[in-house]
Amino acid sequence: MRIIIGEGSCGLAAGAGAVHTALEGLLAANNPTGVELGITGCIGMCFLEPIVDIYDDEGELHRLVHVQEKDAKAIHEAATTGDLSLVSKLVISTEDEEFLDKQTRIALRNCGVIDPESIDDYLAHGGYQAIAKILGEGLSQEDVIQQIDAAGLRGRGGAGFSTAFKWRAARDSKPAEDGQKYLICNADEGDPGAFMDRAVIEGDPHSLIEGMLIGAYSIGASEAIVYVRAEYPLAIVRLTKAIADATERGYLGEHICGSDFSCTIRIKAGAGAFVCGEETALIESLEGKRGMPRLKPPFPAQAGYWLKPSNINNVETYANVAWIIANGGAAFAAMGTKDSKGTKVFALSGKIARGGLVEVPMGTTLREVIYGIGGGIRGGKEFKAVQLGGPSGGCVPASKLDTVIDYGELAATGAIMGSGGMVVMDESTCMVGMARFFLDFTAKESCGKCVHCRLGTKRMLEVLTRIVEGKGEDGDIELLEELCYAIKDGALCGLGQTAPNPVLTTIRYFRDEFEAHIAEKRCPAGECRELITYSIDKDACVGCTACARQCPVKAISGERKSPHEIDPALCIKCGNCKTACRFGAVQVR
Repeated sequence: MRIIIGEGSCGLAAGAGAVHTALEGLLAANNPTGVELGITGCIGMCFLEPIVDIYDDEGELHRLVHVQEKDAKAIHEAATTGDLSLVSKLVISTEDEEFLDKQTRIALRNCGVIDPESIDDYLAHGGYQAIAKILGEGLSQEDVIQQIDAAGLRGRGGAGFSTAFKWRAARDSKPAEDGQKYLICNADEGDPGAFMDRAVIEGDPHSLIEGMLIGAYSIGASEAIVYVRAEYPLAIVRLTKAIADATERGYLGEHICGSDFSCTIRIKAGAGAFVCGEETALIESLEGKRGMPRLKPPFPAQAGYWLKPSNINNVETYANVAWIIANGGAAFAAMGTKDSKGTKVFALSGKIARGGLVEVPMGTTLREVIYGIGGGIRGGKEFKAVQLGGPSGGCVPASKLDTVIDYGELAATGAIMGSGGMVVMDESTCMVGMARFFLDFTAKESCGKCVHCRLGTKRMLEVLTRIVEGKGEDGDIELLEELCYAIKDGALCGLGQTAPNPVLTTIRYFRDEFEAHIAEKRCPAGECRELITYSIDKDACVGCTACARQCPVKAISGERKSPHEIDPALCIKCGNCKTACRFGAVQVR
């Protein structure tokens, strides 16, 4: 019998550490049947954390969800006696099991399955066989790149550029005098609502290492670097251990697998600037400079890190590589659409019933992801829009829910695939406020190098702020559009060129909300504080005083069992009263 605890960041935040400590203590005191206790990374079902998996003596999985420290005693007794009925109330529901059943996992194939701190567990699941095959069979650089080309693998971190094209460009670049080339992993996952790369590093760090080794071999690099967010401490700890273990076993360092190929990997903890997701800004940061994009050309393949040939891909891209080599490029290309092959990982968050990590074949519709896997909108509310691609992406409305996941199809909606953030919004979301939220982020994250981005995003933010505060004017929508196109045309890097996307798509699909804010001084979603008022329907109020008890500024008055009222001069519009009222008496207009 084995007990495996999900200890990704989401599980630990939900209390998995306390569950582990409690079980460890109980097993240390009483373990007559030799039950093993282990850990794994995030399986992707973040909405069910903490998760504990019990594998019985026949290897059958019994998944327990929403486990708390108080449940440790029952789990211990169930595992040591074999009577799993003792934890039946914790077993995952058939409905929630569909979250994984409807996925196709390649990049996430080992996440939530293996122990991320054990190289032996990775090896037992086919780890390092791909690099051993390349080196053992003497495959050439072109042989490897041809498999990546046949797979149709495109970069999973942003624009979706051909991975094989980038690798060939770096391989064919004339090396520096010392022959040095570099392979870099962009793990600077800065999009709000994106956590795919973190989950891969925390849950399956060796798959990243193996993918990077294959990439380094293909371009002729002997040094590789992982540029990872410093805000990902657990990912850094597990990747550090994985690098040390791989080096000790001969999968990193000199003469890997007894071949002439040598490569090292080191970690650089980034400072968290969103602009460092752009590859040349990342290179500047790696060199110890302020993260600001370079003019291109030359491209990194010709003059990258220290002006030497370099290749940059993100975590998810590398996580697919070993699978492609082991199974063949054609197997990967068999999934997806004509121009978008394989699978894509999404971080499903927001007003969704089942949030977490989702990996599906390209060509899957947004509707299938949001409703078929995510379970639809939390609380039974109406779907309104989904933000794809983070601050660089766009809002896709309900009328476009049957759009397929494909680089071209998503671009046609005004959104982008991006790194895979998928933030779901319901009827209570103000789309003008959402546009302002993302503009506020990009304006703050602008490096300031070019005028269009540095000043243009601030001017747009000022206009959007006026609108949500009820100070919008005629012509503001047209002014926003003019600024959007000027910034897209004039910005130096991808941050500025895509920063207007959330504004353009919200105007395109939700123009009526902008007009209501400006002309009627009204927020249709009832979310913008300056444009709403709280009142109490006296016919619905029963005088329970729940609203008054929750009001932090004592703006609600009234006797028990008598209708209450709200003083608009005192009300700060926090919403506590509406949340507390069980009779629907609190109205927002």
